[in-house]
Amino acid sequence: MTARRTVSYQWRLRETMAAHGLFNASDLAPLLAERGITLSAVQVWRLVTQTPERLSLPVLAALCDIFDVTPAQLIATRADNVAAPAKTANARPDGTADLNAYRPKRAQLRPE
Repeated sequence: MTARRTVSYQWRLRETMAAHGLFNASDLAPLLAERGITLSAVQVWRLVTQTPERLSLPVLAALCDIFDVTPAQLIATRADNVAAPAKTANARPDGTADLNAYRPKRAQLRPE
């Protein structure tokens, strides 16, 4: 069985902004606009207050330029090993599940 790893990340834009004296999401919009990134006020607010699941590279590059940081300073990543699942009673010697144990049994009709 192969080892599994989980990966996670932490978005550190708000901390980076505070370190540079910016405390409002609205202060970031003009700095992004100077670099050709046009986002609505709501999009900028979400970028600052929430962890994005997707982020375009031009936005990331603009943020790195604004704060003079690297992507690794904006996005802290982490990878951990996941414990292997315990063997179940229905497992074969090679570690795969015995599907016959999960299949329904055929019903038997008995005359009354």
